[in-house]
Amino acid sequence: MSDGLSVAVLKGGRSLERQVSLASGERVEHSLARLGHRPAGIDVGADLVERLAGLQPDLVFIALHGRDGEDGSLQELLETLGIPYTGSEPAACARAWDKQVTKDLLDEAGIGTPQALSFSETALREFGGAQALARVDEKLGFPVVVKPCRQGSALGVRFASGPDELPEALLSAFSYCERALIEEFVPGRELAVPVFGGEALPVVEARPTEDTFYDFEARYTIGSAELSCPADLDEATTAQARETAERTVELLGLRSFARVDMLLDERDGEPKVLEADAVPGLTDTSLLPQSIEAAGIGFDEFVGRVVDAALAPA
Repeated sequence: MSDGLSVAVLKGGRSLERQVSLASGERVEHSLARLGHRPAGIDVGADLVERLAGLQPDLVFIALHGRDGEDGSLQELLETLGIPYTGSEPAACARAWDKQVTKDLLDEAGIGTPQALSFSETALREFGGAQALARVDEKLGFPVVVKPCRQGSALGVRFASGPDELPEALLSAFSYCERALIEEFVPGRELAVPVFGGEALPVVEARPTEDTFYDFEARYTIGSAELSCPADLDEATTAQARETAERTVELLGLRSFARVDMLLDERDGEPKVLEADAVPGLTDTSLLPQSIEAAGIGFDEFVGRVVDAALAPA
């Protein structure tokens, strides 16, 4: 790669994670330039195919967060165009993007994950709210965590401490996605385990500075959360968390790099997988860069290895 590659860095887009994606993309562009490549940032919109045709890049580096970059649609388009790209294949992205699909696969594989129920907005109206609420209390009890089935960065996630708070929490989730996932509340520590090239990196623990969960603001606002990497865990727990992350990534078919979010359940000491992110953030406050640094991998080295993996024969 001594001659350098023309690399289109896809970022921005229309999702609620636009600003985070722009920051990730800009950081990747600077790194590619330092590595001797020729990056061209593209703020993704309706003219994407036209811009790619004009640029004719050797490679697309996907730094596009949210639905457009993570549900597999973009990856399908790039395969149709015959342009190599970073990250996971379309089907794997689609599996990871849908939390219910992920959870079903985890359950089948015997990988720990919080118990949950899912409801579509339409079905909830048709079946009646009272029936649904009774089922939630019967199966999960309260409190519960309500989240959109397809959304990233903890957007739309709400707690419901009792049945009276559930309708508002569902409305919040439905504003992001037509299907909501209602999970049992798992008390414990919030962990993230990036996986790079099939190998789990150091575990990151996120502790919000306020008495809340690691939400969108805490993820991307400096000072909103305390990050500890490597997390202060005993050797056996660390190994278990890393193995769980590797199994999850393999199960979903994710490749190159990804991040698995989990809770360390204080009730039984077991990690419980919440979700896997096929296009994790690469900003200064994102979790994956913290982990690769703890592993002794520089950001430029990471980007270079991602590029190499994308161009390697299948």
